[in-house]
Amino acid sequence: MLLFTDLLEKAGLDPADVRLLRHQTKASTGRTPYGLWRDDRPAFEDYQSVQTAGNRASLAAPIWASFVAPPTGGSLFAGIYTAEHIGAAPPGWLDPLHQVAGVTLTADTLDQYRTALTSHLEPYIGRLWIEWGAGARKWVQRPDRQNKPIIELTRAFREDAFPGYTHFVTNVSQVQSLPATWVSALRAARGIYLLTSAKTKEQYVGSATGEGGFFGRWMNYAQDGHGGNLCLKSSEPGDYQVSILEVSGSAATVDEIWSIEQLWKRKLQSREMGLNRN
Repeated sequence: MLLFTDLLEKAGLDPADVRLLRHQTKASTGRTPYGLWRDDRPAFEDYQSVQTAGNRASLAAPIWASFVAPPTGGSLFAGIYTAEHIGAAPPGWLDPLHQVAGVTLTADTLDQYRTALTSHLEPYIGRLWIEWGAGARKWVQRPDRQNKPIIELTRAFREDAFPGYTHFVTNVSQVQSLPATWVSALRAARGIYLLTSAKTKEQYVGSATGEGGFFGRWMNYAQDGHGGNLCLKSSEPGDYQVSILEVSGSAATVDEIWSIEQLWKRKLQSREMGLNRN
């Protein structure tokens, strides 16, 4: 079995000088470190360079081996970085993940690190997957104590395949960071969808009839939380899970889709036990 620590040693790195970082946070904005790394590498590196002072001892190493967690899970290699603690983060630092001033995110002091991507293991970036292990919540680990198995090496970076309309489930907050291939599939389809709230135990049946398909409709919710629906405006704010109940044929008219929407409302009793009002 090929192990990540063995790979570090073959690259001339002392595992004792390395810390493994698995970035797995999901912000209330729906942004994730994986999305930043995939779409905006400088923003990802800016995010990584600022950490809470409470993690200073754990991060005290000259080399960071960074990993990101895609929406479907796993630990994807994002590169080897040099890391040097240089002091407190600037008071006006804007967190790329949360898009609000970093000082409001935690009561802890924020540290800033000078980081730089190295050429070590560069051909493996975006291609190598490791098994993080049972301690998934511990996002900083030591390779000299935790020798992680390498479970996959792909020919090139690839997104997770679209699971299909029937199996698709996500949260509204994650819609804007979906893989491009998923967005294309969701833009191409219209039909009936379901919103559910784990917070309030309520459900809402809706329809996507516009040119943007499901994706275009859901982006309205991602932007304002209610998509213009009065019943959602009056509900307690929260992130909704979204799934597809039925995909309409390409020849279906708007009226036909609305008619099917009414049928689903009756089936799920979303007027009596949900947020639908009409």
